[in-house]
Amino acid sequence: MEDILDTDEMIKRFKDRAAAVKKRDLPPVGGEERQRFIAQAQTDFQDFAIIGDANASFEDGFLVLRIDLRSGNS
Repeated sequence: MEDILDTDEMIKRFKDRAAAVKKRDLPPVGGEERQRFIAQAQTDFQDFAIIGDANASFEDGFLVLRIDLRSGNS
């Protein structure tokens, strides 16, 4: 799998997705539906940004994403 999966490209796609979520326009909805949309956008951004900050490696056949979650390190 190491020879077919370009981990740098995969991580770049997650960075691009995080940036796209930040630029996402709010649809013309209000109330509860708007709050759900905003909450989902925040979750999407967080997930994409975390993986976008990962360092990827292959170890014993496993794809390992190493993510520094210490405060102030990114």
